[in-house]
Amino acid sequence: MNLFADFAAIIHSALADLTAAGTLPPGLSFANVTLEPPRDASHGDLATNAAMALAKPAGSNPRVLAEALAAVLRTKPGIAAADVAGPGFINLKLADNVWHAQAQAMLDEGADYGRSIVGQAKRINVEYVSANPTGPMHMGHCRGAVVGDALAGLLEYAGWDVTREYYINDAGGQVDTLARSAHLRYREALGEAISIPEGLYPGDYLVPVGQAFAAEFGDAYAHAPETDWLVLFRTRTVALMMERIRADLALLGIKQDVYFSEASLGARVQEALDTLTAKGLIYEGVLEKPKGEAADDWEARPQTLFRSTQFGDDQDRAMRKSNGNWTYFAGDVAYHWDKLVRGPAALVPAALVNVFGADHAGYVKRMTAAVSALSDGQVPLDIKIVNLVKLLRGGEPVKMSKRAGNFVTLDEVIEEVGKDVVRFVMLTKRPESMMDFDFAHVVEQSRENPVFYVQYAHARIASLGRKLAEAGIDLPPPDLTLLDADELVLVKMAANFPRIIEQAAEAREPHRIAFYLGDLAAAFHSQWNAGNDDASRRFVRADRPDLTAARLAMARAAGQVIKNGLAVIGVAAAEELH
Repeated sequence: MNLFADFAAIIHSALADLTAAGTLPPGLSFANVTLEPPRDASHGDLATNAAMALAKPAGSNPRVLAEALAAVLRTKPGIAAADVAGPGFINLKLADNVWHAQAQAMLDEGADYGRSIVGQAKRINVEYVSANPTGPMHMGHCRGAVVGDALAGLLEYAGWDVTREYYINDAGGQVDTLARSAHLRYREALGEAISIPEGLYPGDYLVPVGQAFAAEFGDAYAHAPETDWLVLFRTRTVALMMERIRADLALLGIKQDVYFSEASLGARVQEALDTLTAKGLIYEGVLEKPKGEAADDWEARPQTLFRSTQFGDDQDRAMRKSNGNWTYFAGDVAYHWDKLVRGPAALVPAALVNVFGADHAGYVKRMTAAVSALSDGQVPLDIKIVNLVKLLRGGEPVKMSKRAGNFVTLDEVIEEVGKDVVRFVMLTKRPESMMDFDFAHVVEQSRENPVFYVQYAHARIASLGRKLAEAGIDLPPPDLTLLDADELVLVKMAANFPRIIEQAAEAREPHRIAFYLGDLAAAFHSQWNAGNDDASRRFVRADRPDLTAARLAMARAAGQVIKNGLAVIGVAAAEELH
């Protein structure tokens, strides 16, 4: 059940009535007609701009049209009042039985309340994490991992067919460096005293890798030339690091569907170049040196260039250097080409989403240009930028882990505060803004801690059943008509959930769910606290089993919405807090 979709249909029905009556001309588009909660709740439950949006194409005065539309809406079921405001907005007050039906739907539909088909089962590929396989997951990766996974869960709940993907960067110079670092640890495991030179990976996480190689190979590669062991050590170490990364992600509740190896691209790079060449988008030329950004792929000699400026980029981009080597960008283009062609035409995704760290913000225009060119504009690429997380403890910067080398590992954080805390906190700010993660604050039991505040609301609701048992009250079936206007405020807030799901999914912004849950929790706590001040407002009333039944049904309905919202972003709802 989606309240807003239901009443949008009623407004369209009323507009059709006006068309049939000759008040509106036939053939008008209603695409710009909106239905939203009014900014001021005292104005009503819903507000529509229908008269404002249609007056000009209808050749009518918006206020006059609004009065006509309001008169029709007053005859529609579920609408208690329709009032014209300002130049032609219409505020609607819904009948109480609408809210009773919404609360009942929350209870009846359970985990499916809020689930949508707005995605129409369209295929969408969400790529996230994609951390270099050169070490364990750390908190620098965590925020993008949570944002990507929560987005994938949100899109699934809203009706998309989602593929979760991880791109393994296993073909660059960093994996050769990893292999050399592992070789040093291998020699150390054989008893040799080593020192880690600058430029290699110093973290202790490679010690067990070296020990495993020593057990398997003995001293066969201890003093062998690099050409004998580099490929072997690179392949095996990347595999072990990816095993560790998968385990770290599992601690965070993340399991991706596809792990795509950069090293497997092979002929895809040439295919992508040939595809762009056939479209007239490749040429030989010399680019101006870019200002104010990294110039890794720039050189003052002719290169093979992609006409990315035709698709909104700031400058054309190099695909192949003058020495014939592919650029880093060319590999990325090939990878996205693979996403478009790896299966039969029926399985081509309708959209691609990448979650990038802030250090990749400069790649947004060039990558969206490449995908637009490769797909002839048919498959949009939406890139979400996730900013840095600053780790604090009681306001002071956190010391780094010796085990990791120079970062705080993800498993250390989850062990200390728990998966659900980490996931929720990562969604308490817009992803493009900087975030402070304070170990002391995120476990604090206070209203200022959004994780606690939402979980406490669900735990309080769960406690009502225990209070009921302790009081020994037998309840009749709930009569929701006993709820007064103040109590229905909670139902109205909870009934926003299906709309929030669809809006968040269409905007691809999972943090909206966390924000909404904070508002819903506040509405519940307000009613709970009212009972502390006035015994007649308590949820459990031994003297009024009928009212207790109605209030418990309302609370359980809100609790179901909180549970559903948390589940969408991968967080388990707390039944009790200690």
